[in-house]
Amino acid sequence: MEMKKRLTLELRNKKPGEVKELVLDNCRSDDGKIVGLSSDFENLEFLSMININLLSVSNLPKLNKLRKLELSDNRISGGLEVLAERTPNLTHLNLSGNKIKDINTLEPLKKLPNLHSLDLFNCEVTMLINYRESVFTLLPQLTYLDGFDADDQEAPDSDPEADGDGLEDEYENGEGEEEDDEEEEDDLDEEVIDDEEDEDDDLEGEEEEDGVDDEEEDEEEDGEEDEEDEVDDDLPRGEKRKRNLEDEGEEDPEDEEDDEDD
Repeated sequence: MEMKKRLTLELRNKKPGEVKELVLDNCRSDDGKIVGLSSDFENLEFLSMININLLSVSNLPKLNKLRKLELSDNRISGGLEVLAERTPNLTHLNLSGNKIKDINTLEPLKKLPNLHSLDLFNCEVTMLINYRESVFTLLPQLTYLDGFDADDQEAPDSDPEADGDGLEDEYENGEGEEEDDEEEEDDLDEEVIDDEEDEDDDLEGEEEEDGVDDEEEDEEEDGEEDEEDEVDDDLPRGEKRKRNLEDEGEEDPEDEEDDEDD
């Protein structure tokens, strides 16, 4: 796809001044030069033109707000003074996989005071003796070269300045609020579970008390019956039989005979 057509698709009916990020990777440049871009993209902050067969950046328009420029896997061998003139606020520059051979080719980048990350992977210049020391000496404003600082400490995965404010954006978009709501719901669920457990404990306690009371009543009734049995055992056999008959609602035959005699 040609670069002009790709630009039209990426705009999606937006005006150039409304675009902050633009990705033109893998399209076709015109004779190795940038086409279609203009200074109308005045608010552009991120521009990616990876693998578009670029030979030169001479047609790059004035982009004062551009901070991150991806130019890897092209055929650029020089002309970097254009970047210093037209992207004065650049902070990240990726020239990996280009045709840069000499340290002196990088000298125009000295005029980019805010440049603190430069990538030159797979460029011939990286094969030079003392390559890293020479680049850090030439460009003292650099913090990271090929992903590592002068002390071989690796750069963080993301850069706050390049990627935005991070956590603040999350809260502004409501994500932080959603997390707070989820935590509140979890707290409420825990409280409900605790209340249910307390109620279950109370019910178990009441059941145990009822069980104890029933056992005590049964023991008292058994005790009364045992006392009656003991009293009956102490009575003479005749009196015991008479009491049993009275309990059953019958009369003693001896008493009937006495009544007949009378």
